[in-house]
Amino acid sequence: MTTLNAELRTFYEARRQQIPAGIREIMQRAGQELADSGQADRALAVGAQAPRFSLPAATGQPLALEDLLADGPVVLTFYRGAWCPYCNIALRSLQQHHDAITARGARLVAVSPQIPDESLALAEKHELAFDVLSDIGSDTAKQYGLAFDLPDDLAAVYDKLGFDLQRVNDGHPRTLPLPATYVIDRDGAIRWAFVNSDYTTRAEPADIIAVLDTLR
Repeated sequence: MTTLNAELRTFYEARRQQIPAGIREIMQRAGQELADSGQADRALAVGAQAPRFSLPAATGQPLALEDLLADGPVVLTFYRGAWCPYCNIALRSLQQHHDAITARGARLVAVSPQIPDESLALAEKHELAFDVLSDIGSDTAKQYGLAFDLPDDLAAVYDKLGFDLQRVNDGHPRTLPLPATYVIDRDGAIRWAFVNSDYTTRAEPADIIAVLDTLR
């Protein structure tokens, strides 16, 4: 069975050939600067208490971490938005493993800075059985140490590519979260963390399931 990151790498290699050299250079430079900043190493890690939040789901109804933890562990994954093809691949992979996650008593929740309407379209398009929450302004991502601002030249590239982050992020077009996934136990402690500055790399669902097995 192909792993998620193998699928992402295949997609990256194919897409890379289609991107003009000038744009590719801007993307690579911004990615290297973000990696060099060390932000991924400063994000919340294992042993920390997960910051509490209450965020609107795709339907607009708020969901609070406190309420989710009352039922068992939470798998909390941060993604950039429905405009990001790597996020879509990762979310589809999580959906394929959703039954295995819930069978272990855990609740899967995805968070992005986009508005609820965008989350709803995403959930319907991919037939997601888990909640996708809207962290407009990235306040929750900031609490987890994940929020960063796009450099000017990369923000301009995203505009040129038609991502329209001004609209989908409700006036917060520059701020995105690092891709991250946390396994949080019922006491609110982070028991496993995946944080990476490279948006083409994501947490493997098999690793998430293995961690959940240790919590049973």
